[in-house]
Amino acid sequence: MKAERAYPSVIVTPKAEVAILRGHPWVYGTEILSMEGTPENGGLADVRSRKGAYLGTGFLSEKSKIRVRLISRNANDRFDAAFWERKLRWAWEYRKTVMAPEDLDACRVVFGEADMFPGLTVDKFHDLLSVQVLSVGMESVKGLLLPGLVRILREDGQTVRGVFERNDAALREKEGLSQYKGWFPLPGEEPPASPVTEITENGIKYLVDVENGQKTGFFLDQKYNRRAVARLAKGKTVLDCFTHTGSFALNAALGGAKHVTAVDVSASAVEMVQANAERNGLGSVVDGVTANVFELLPALEQEPVKYDFIILDPPAFTKSRKTAANAMTGYKEINYRAMKLLPRGGYLATCSCSHFAEEEKFTAMLRSAARDARVRLRQIESRQQSCDHPILWGVEETNYLKFYLFQVV
Repeated sequence: MKAERAYPSVIVTPKAEVAILRGHPWVYGTEILSMEGTPENGGLADVRSRKGAYLGTGFLSEKSKIRVRLISRNANDRFDAAFWERKLRWAWEYRKTVMAPEDLDACRVVFGEADMFPGLTVDKFHDLLSVQVLSVGMESVKGLLLPGLVRILREDGQTVRGVFERNDAALREKEGLSQYKGWFPLPGEEPPASPVTEITENGIKYLVDVENGQKTGFFLDQKYNRRAVARLAKGKTVLDCFTHTGSFALNAALGGAKHVTAVDVSASAVEMVQANAERNGLGSVVDGVTANVFELLPALEQEPVKYDFIILDPPAFTKSRKTAANAMTGYKEINYRAMKLLPRGGYLATCSCSHFAEEEKFTAMLRSAARDARVRLRQIESRQQSCDHPILWGVEETNYLKFYLFQVV
């Protein structure tokens, strides 16, 4: 005899059933055939096939096109405090297993769907946690999750001074949630006096402002790709395009580059690069330049060859499938120009941080750019995001970063 379930049921289409069985944790509103019981916005609901087979349990969102986000496919799970603590411990233990102890100073502790916390991101920046909640389900349990995570980290010897919510993302409005940012109130504790902390990544120190930095404060997903660049940089004259905080430039400089030019269209970003270079004793090696990369690269073609290593780390040129084709035009332009600028034997690091710029499309673009530039590419390695941003098979949205190192021959 089947045990009675405490949750309302959502009956889904065969298409949704297939997607769930392949590992994807979302159910779209258009895939729902009917509902049984009285589902509540932000509450839990069982997902079932047309024949009544249990497919999983997830949070219901009445406002979002993603109507249900699964948190479990185990019918025996009880969604109490012990369930959430177990999942938080799994997430932290995973990072401790796959990363060196020194890399835990700045890392992603929770990566949304890949950790089965749909819509939740938690980044650790030394003694501060920066949190983004993008689903109504996670919003409903964050009061349990965040103090629990702080306790787990502190028990493991990690210092946590405070938790800052970066909920100033437009995606929250699609869930019917308001935008805001501020300190999360930990029970019995005063909020920290400052949202700024210092992290160390790959031996380089950065100041991170969790209140005003981009997204959660600092991009952690390129940690090991920066290290790969440093290995190739010794004795090179490097051009780092779209430098942002200067992290690739600084890794190249620390790796022994002869000189690094770090370029960004934002004057404040370039000021930050110079400050970071001085902080790490690399000011004599790194120069910041405020310029539009799309204008700078063609202009450099008119000058004698300066650079034998070019790094292209652009922002996401596309955030939807509709604009992916236009984005590929932009990616091709900068890669084509870089390939033309480099001497034979020069090195190119190039990447895309958009999952809509799919691997097949991205590599096809690189082949086309190389053909038009009349060069050949000798691949050194192909990389992805760092392991604290794990790729969950069946969830293509978690596989977003493409990173290639080439020698131009």
